[in-house]
Amino acid sequence: MSPTTDSQISTPIKRIRWATQRVAGTSGSRKRRSIIDRFHHRSGSNEKKRESAGSGSGAGSVDSSPLPPVEEEDKEADRGPSDDDQPGRRIFFNIPLPDDAKDSDGHPLAHFDRNKIRTSKYTPLSFLPKNLWFQFHNVANIYFLVLIILAYFPIFGATNPGLGSVPLIVILVITALKDAIEDYRRTNLDNELNNSPVHRLVEWANVNVTEDDVSLWRRIKKATSHGIGRLWSVWSNRKHRSAAKGKSSDDMANEAPRPSMETRATPRNSIYPPFSQRSSFQSARSHAEDEGGIPMTQVQSPTRATHANGNGYSAANPRPETTFSYEEEALSDGDAAVAARPTRESVPPPPRSDGTLIDPSAPITGKARFKKDRWKNVKVGDFVRIYNDDQVPADIVILSTSDPDGACYVETKNLDGETNLKVRQALHSGRKIMHARDCERARFIIESEPPHANLYQYSGVVKWHQPGGNKAKVEAEAEPAPLNMAEPISIHNLLLRGCSLRNTDWILGVVAFTGQETKIMVNAGATPSKRSRIARELNWNVIYNFVILLVMCIVSAVVQGVIWGQGHHSLDYFEFGSIGGTPALDGFITFWTVIILFQNLVPISLYISLEIIKTAQAFFIYNDTFMYYDRLDYPCTPKSWNISDDLGQIEYIFSDKTGTLTQNVMEFRKCSINGVPYGEAYTEAQAGLQRRLGVDVEAEGAEVRAQIARDRVQMLADLRALAPNPYLHDDELTFVAPDYVTDLGGASGEAQKQANEHFMLVLALCHTVISERTPGDPPKIEFKAQSPDEAALVATARDCGFTVLGRTRDGIILNVLGEEREYQVLNTLEFNSSRKRMSAIIRTPHDNRIFLFCKGADSVIYSRLARGEQPELRQSTAEHLEMFAREGLRTLCIAQRELAEEEYQAWSREHDAAASAVQDREDKLDQVSDAIERELTLLGGTAIEDRLQDGVPDTISLLGEAGIKLWVLTGDKVETAINIGFSCNLLSNDMDLIVLKIEDEQVESAATELDRWLATFGMTGSDAELAAARLDHRPPGPTHALVIDGDSLKLVLRDELRQRFLLLCKQCKSVLCCRVSPSQKAAVVQLVKTSLDVMTLSIGDGANDVAMIQVADVGVGIAGEEGRQAVMTSDYAIGQFRFLQRLLLVHGRWSYRRLAETIANFFYKNMVWTFALFWYQIFDNFDGAYLFDYSYILLYNLAFTSLPIILMGILDQDVSDTVSLAVPGLYRRGIERKEWTQSKFWLYMIDGIYQSAMCFTMPYLLFAPAAAVTSSGQGVDDYQRLGVYVACATIVVVNVFVLLNTYRWDWLIVLIVFLSTILIWLFTGIYTSLTTSDTFYKAAAECYGQLTFWMVSLLTVSVCLLPRFAAKAYQKIYRPRDVDIVREQVRQGLFQHLAQADAYVSPSQMSSSGASSDMSKPAAGPAPRAEPNMEDDERPIYPPSTAPTGTTHNALSQHGSDGSDDTGRRPSFDPPSRPSIDRHRPSFDRMRSSMDRIRPSYEASNDFTSASRLTRLESSHCHTPSVRTQDITGDLRS
Repeated sequence: MSPTTDSQISTPIKRIRWATQRVAGTSGSRKRRSIIDRFHHRSGSNEKKRESAGSGSGAGSVDSSPLPPVEEEDKEADRGPSDDDQPGRRIFFNIPLPDDAKDSDGHPLAHFDRNKIRTSKYTPLSFLPKNLWFQFHNVANIYFLVLIILAYFPIFGATNPGLGSVPLIVILVITALKDAIEDYRRTNLDNELNNSPVHRLVEWANVNVTEDDVSLWRRIKKATSHGIGRLWSVWSNRKHRSAAKGKSSDDMANEAPRPSMETRATPRNSIYPPFSQRSSFQSARSHAEDEGGIPMTQVQSPTRATHANGNGYSAANPRPETTFSYEEEALSDGDAAVAARPTRESVPPPPRSDGTLIDPSAPITGKARFKKDRWKNVKVGDFVRIYNDDQVPADIVILSTSDPDGACYVETKNLDGETNLKVRQALHSGRKIMHARDCERARFIIESEPPHANLYQYSGVVKWHQPGGNKAKVEAEAEPAPLNMAEPISIHNLLLRGCSLRNTDWILGVVAFTGQETKIMVNAGATPSKRSRIARELNWNVIYNFVILLVMCIVSAVVQGVIWGQGHHSLDYFEFGSIGGTPALDGFITFWTVIILFQNLVPISLYISLEIIKTAQAFFIYNDTFMYYDRLDYPCTPKSWNISDDLGQIEYIFSDKTGTLTQNVMEFRKCSINGVPYGEAYTEAQAGLQRRLGVDVEAEGAEVRAQIARDRVQMLADLRALAPNPYLHDDELTFVAPDYVTDLGGASGEAQKQANEHFMLVLALCHTVISERTPGDPPKIEFKAQSPDEAALVATARDCGFTVLGRTRDGIILNVLGEEREYQVLNTLEFNSSRKRMSAIIRTPHDNRIFLFCKGADSVIYSRLARGEQPELRQSTAEHLEMFAREGLRTLCIAQRELAEEEYQAWSREHDAAASAVQDREDKLDQVSDAIERELTLLGGTAIEDRLQDGVPDTISLLGEAGIKLWVLTGDKVETAINIGFSCNLLSNDMDLIVLKIEDEQVESAATELDRWLATFGMTGSDAELAAARLDHRPPGPTHALVIDGDSLKLVLRDELRQRFLLLCKQCKSVLCCRVSPSQKAAVVQLVKTSLDVMTLSIGDGANDVAMIQVADVGVGIAGEEGRQAVMTSDYAIGQFRFLQRLLLVHGRWSYRRLAETIANFFYKNMVWTFALFWYQIFDNFDGAYLFDYSYILLYNLAFTSLPIILMGILDQDVSDTVSLAVPGLYRRGIERKEWTQSKFWLYMIDGIYQSAMCFTMPYLLFAPAAAVTSSGQGVDDYQRLGVYVACATIVVVNVFVLLNTYRWDWLIVLIVFLSTILIWLFTGIYTSLTTSDTFYKAAAECYGQLTFWMVSLLTVSVCLLPRFAAKAYQKIYRPRDVDIVREQVRQGLFQHLAQADAYVSPSQMSSSGASSDMSKPAAGPAPRAEPNMEDDERPIYPPSTAPTGTTHNALSQHGSDGSDDTGRRPSFDPPSRPSIDRHRPSFDRMRSSMDRIRPSYEASNDFTSASRLTRLESSHCHTPSVRTQDITGDLRS
């Protein structure tokens, strides 16, 4: 290649870079993050597509056609895509509004939302009416309000209407207090957020908005709120005054809470770091602070001349070395550093002008300054300055940053749950806007698309007139005309509200969207409302009670009216005429009278009781220490309190894999370079495969781990002998391959040596990682990446001597085996979900050769290899990748291409044009990138391990024993999914795998395949079979498992095939869906949920799991090391997958059984009470007379019978938590929904009718033949005294009945039942002692003095409860349930050994066959850090392939197994056992031997393996074979 001339050297295109940072835990801004977390509830599909590399930072461009004059731009401007037909917006800066943008008064026509947001429902003025309005949306409240109103009419016979309103008032007050407390907290968070500080430009004219016109009503609301707030503050301050006395002012200042405007993690004193040596500016700033503002016009741009020792930081205050600081620091390190780097003076980049938004000729007032203001005062069109660690108050277009490259880092955790930092770029045309005076001189227009919910897309354009025109015009004309300029704005130039600025001193931008129009607020919305299954079925039971009540009232009204009409009855002698005057009217009045009388039949107190019970259950779940994840300080957190009973009925669990079953901790294990495999590892997938052969994995694993430990020591010694590497740390080495180091030293020849060096060099250059260097001895370098996979690759290159030291403005600096080099990064072509690859275009030092390095999915890379070249290398690499995937490792291909200078220059111009496009920018960039990523040369492949979480295999095994079916919905390859299945106990050796892979992607082929497999079960997929499947809740036998990929799943989910597919899956023990998208995950969950009428649970940890979490009956989010997207939309959040066993088998089963028993007993007790009154009506002609005193009717549910039944719902236990886990089969009763059935409801109702008859009949039979009298001769035969007999006996019967149905009789439940029982006697005695009781006066003394009272009460209780007691005794003796047998075993002491066992599988209980990461590191090494969660299809490298972790031992298993149910082996395999390996062999050879021996025929017949597929894969994207040199090993050495 000829030497490159200066003119041929291209200017590096600005690239979009991603970064991550380590989160330091909870900070002072927790409240603001909390409210943002509540805002963000994504709805709809979560398949997001990242913007590609150039979309956000294409260079500012000169518009090819001149812009129209400013006043005409509104007619011809491109407004971008519309959202729901909304018009775009134009924002003017220092330009008068055109006439068509103003109204007749000269005010702007466009009205933008305020930046003040409010998530609270109420204000102090609206709370009472609004809260009552919401509460009376409950039909039960309306029903009882009508009863209270009727009671105030004497005609209906209510004796004490005031007392009758007490229950409803109590319920309304309790609910209102709960709502007030919740809303008060929301209001505080709103105020915290709205009053957060921001530096806003003041003393200048923002033409886009006018001052707020505060209406009278708004003034009243504000005055009310402020008044109540002041009263509360005065009352609160009184409590602290006494404590404050006697303290110094310094102590009080230190103890006082920081105000809202100082809640930032790092309060700024200047726009420079606090250790900057700028005393003059500091003094100016301090003076300005006293005046309440910051005159940013005094800020000067940073220069090294003003810094203490050349880099801006004194020796006493060193700055942490980051990407941004590396270049300036290195420039001042001395001649040695300069000599170590290539100089660029011989090839200077051509000058480039992006234009500037500043008009030097524009007049300024000099008054503009940045002043600290509140978020709520920010308006569209404002200039704002954001400092490091500040949150962004609105959607802001970035004009300039503290970084000379215009980059800034932003954390988007509050938006998408990801804590990995994203890089955002300032507009090229705005990077000179640094100070307030620059803002005054900037004249431009932003044309923006309307607000929409897509967090990952934005289109806009900034237009301005460039004074002076271009250089040619300057030379040709004395006064050149302004040049119309434009630069596109993408999502990479936009900071979204709720994000946090990180690792950047400051940014300056303009506000594009505020308030409800910001993306986070457009996305705000509640998680879909979920109601428990029992709550839905409960509506029908309440309706049944309404029907019974209606029948009772109609019977009473008809009978009473007919009797009045007939006459000649006893009532003629006691009643003086008719109230209504006619039988019909009398019947109508009686109807409403008995509605009041029988009101307890419809249980209003049931709803409030259930709320109390569910709240207590949520409290117990939250405080369960066995579900507390101490590593993250995270307990199990219920977010939906009203569906705890659904946890006890789950039949299907749908789980994600990465971050859910696995730890999302990526560790580089193996690689293939130039056809040679390297790396030693013993993964759990490999152990699972060997277990299928009957291998003693404990013995073999121990031997392999010992050998790996020896190899590790040898490799570390060889690496240090090869070249000094101060960045190599023993505890961080994950790639154990001593043969790689020997080959790197030349033991296998010069070609392999160069290939090994070149491979690691590519890993060190092809990435978007940024490095952070921690000074020390030795120094330490950490890598921050958008994906843990990418960080693992760069970290391995560092360990092998190819260390990324940092980045310069247009390059990357490496330490290559002790030699420091700088490579120029021309372009970075980012990964996205459609490309499945990323590339970097690099210029080598000295010789200026250009290479494209590409890494991505094996199928993507192989399709872009040069046609007809490297057949042997392609074959061997494909085989290696297959073996890696079978070990459960995530695989990746590496390739390269050398570019001629002319070819690159031509492509670069096309890339610039695509990056500058306003419309379809992403698609154009993808097309341009695809054009150059062809004719590649294969270099090799990598394999990364993602370990299983602790306790996953045991948890899955335990859930399977409980009858729960687990489906894994993952983005992994089929091979990896199968091996994960064996490691997780989802698959066993006795299962036949059904692999659905429709090659031609035709519906007919899919139908044929489904019919073929259904025929093996004797099924056809008919409606009758589906109806039978809905009733069959038995787990399928462990004979079959199904595996299907995403393309085939798309076919079988069609309407004509979905039923057959579902029935086929119903016959399989396990189902694994591979390569599925988020929408497909949700579709599978919806299919099972609706078609089989079963309870479903979805569990995941990332944004790609939100859809299925929302669709399932119960959604569980994993609070991983990074990201909270799934947690934000879930119903329950847990720290680890293993906690799911306790959440379901313990709390879920308890909650379901408790709630079912509570509801049945509640209906029963109301039936007993109401029908006791009804039987009395037979003897008084149904005239609505009260047998009981009215106080009894009101206090029956409120006081006499409420506590025992509530306590049953909260504390009752049939067996303990440890026994529940030891006998998971107890859970199956919930799957079959046998605890709450309609037959049980009617059985309790009938029992209640019988007991009510006995409660009334027994006292009646006492009074019928004779009348009792007291010792003084007073009669006790009136209806009120009879009511005392009936009421007291009824309440005793009900409370004892509840105790009889309670499993756990401890001191508390017995005490509560006893107190509730004697309460009726105490109340009657006290109340009837008062003269206000009227005719009820002395009733207690008269009744209690009769022996008949106590004898009848005892006899009544016995007669009522005898049938129930006999039925229970018969059932437990002759037809015991599982729980009855287990309870007997507990009493016999068979489970006594569980008293010392943990109630969950702890990490300490894991067996010794751990993952390879445990065997390749020293025991004292630090725990690996988990990296950010991302969607699998959004990772910047090949997304799936997962790895399992250690086979664990279930401490609670009664058969002492290792968690796997398979004990037999199929005869087609080797004998059940064989001795461990005799000698150590290389990992790849050992694995291949195992694979060859167990590879079934179906794999080959279905072209299942990756090697067979890749070897047949033609280079579909490379049509023109090219002649190239195959020896590429020395290309980058110079």
